[in-house]
Amino acid sequence: MRARSTFSLLFWVTASRTKNNQVPIYARITVNGKRVNISLKRKVFISDWDSKLGKVKGNKQNAKLLNQYLNQIRNKVYEAYEELLSENKLITSQAIKARFLGEDEKSRSLIELFDYHNELMEQKLHKDTMKHYRTTQKYLKQFLVKKYNTDNLFLNSLNYAFIVDFEYYLKAYQPTDHQRKISNNTAMKHLQRLRKMVTMAFHLEWIDRDPFVRFKSKFEKREREFLSTTELQSLEEFSSEVNRINIVKDLFIFSCYTGISFIDMNGLTKNNIVKGIDGNDWIVTKRQKTKTPVKIPILQQAKELIIKYQDNPRVITANSLLPILSNQKINSYLKEIADICGIKKNLTFHMARHTFATTITLSNGVPIETVSKLLGHKKIATTQIYARVIEKKVSEDMRKLSTALSQNKMKRTINN
Repeated sequence: MRARSTFSLLFWVTASRTKNNQVPIYARITVNGKRVNISLKRKVFISDWDSKLGKVKGNKQNAKLLNQYLNQIRNKVYEAYEELLSENKLITSQAIKARFLGEDEKSRSLIELFDYHNELMEQKLHKDTMKHYRTTQKYLKQFLVKKYNTDNLFLNSLNYAFIVDFEYYLKAYQPTDHQRKISNNTAMKHLQRLRKMVTMAFHLEWIDRDPFVRFKSKFEKREREFLSTTELQSLEEFSSEVNRINIVKDLFIFSCYTGISFIDMNGLTKNNIVKGIDGNDWIVTKRQKTKTPVKIPILQQAKELIIKYQDNPRVITANSLLPILSNQKINSYLKEIADICGIKKNLTFHMARHTFATTITLSNGVPIETVSKLLGHKKIATTQIYARVIEKKVSEDMRKLSTALSQNKMKRTINN
């Protein structure tokens, strides 16, 4: 629902701009405490101005003509306000000024940008990605109501201060559906999405300047958590009397040995298994998030799980590769499993993908270029995030290097 607006119009002059005892006349439009001024291109002797009534004193011909002009301006400003109201457009002081000056027809708003972006990207971006954009738009609308007492804004009103204020709003926002505040990195993600939409507006020539040109995203570096070999083994040995919990564990283990995300795993069927270039079974699929094709040789641990569930009623009914579960309680089940296994880390399903990248592949000498292909990353820089956290691998490599250098030195000594 549109927030109720308070609107007023005032004619005024300022003594600081007196020249030859004359001062320029301005119209001041105020909506919800936010005001803009319009120069009326008229001057009046400062002694002739009635500041209380906002008009020229006296009954002389010049005074009558000037007051008549001010009445015409008043009528046009109120007409602009009524038009915006009847069209259900945003009501701001800038919007009324733009309508009065005849500039609003070429001025686009944030809501227009949202609608254009969503219509254009609906078929290009995954539904989960679109959900993130809509969340960002929800926070933007809430910010507009709180900061400007409106649910929309012209794009040409965006500036560096708007971005900084929105960043502060996000970080200070207390969600009602959970206890934790929005983290710095989540706030940066929202600003990234706004930036992509505003950049689109700039390229479409809807705005003359990019308000993000001086803004720099400040992400906090976080190490990706993954399971160690010992923790993974503990998980593999876990068994529960509750069948659903066992299925959750097996799906997690499958992801640990394939790197396939939960949403992509739910889309797998027997048709995704093909003979690879080496004559062995490979999983060939496409990441829903990025539409990137991936080809993954099936390790023995993953193959055993496929065989385990091939006659499962759920698998047969759904014609799937593994039992399909909803994501609603997966992570809560995993936390329960972690407690029983003595794993202190915050176990989430996505950690299986991190474990594949680190413990299963990179730590065992698989080149980072290969890991990047297996994970379906578009840029190797994304995969390098995992490489930075493998201290064990660095230690092992340096130990091998030290051994090799010692052996080379020994050979030189013997030869001499």
